[in-house]
Amino acid sequence: MVIVEDELKEIIFPKSDLLSDEPPMETELHLRQLMLLIQSLEFLWKDRQDFYAFGNLTIYYSPNQRKSEYFRGPDFFVVLGVARKPRKSWVVWEEEGKYPHVIIEILSDSTAETDRGLKKEIYQETFRTPNYFWFDPTSLE
Repeated sequence: MVIVEDELKEIIFPKSDLLSDEPPMETELHLRQLMLLIQSLEFLWKDRQDFYAFGNLTIYYSPNQRKSEYFRGPDFFVVLGVARKPRKSWVVWEEEGKYPHVIIEILSDSTAETDRGLKKEIYQETFRTPNYFWFDPTSLE
């Protein structure tokens, strides 16, 4: 099959239609902790409309604006100074270049090394997230 250049011009990718691609939470405890974080913040800030808080949602941050490269899915994150509305994913280039102000990872045996290493580096060096935390529900670290 040959695709000609004119056909490529016809392809239109809808804005903000990048779905999250995160796997389900590992345990019931992880899910309960995520729900507690989201619900607590939404209750405390119930009168605010200038933040987005959610979790287990893909953040797309490709400088080339491609969903196929450069993406991560924190367990929980908060972005300030944005409209409080539902999203299918967080797409940095469609959110005025805004990255999370707070990220929390809930550690598990299968994610702890990545959360303490690669993700910490990405959130620190690329996202420039000022508040990154991890929590191990087993050891309470």
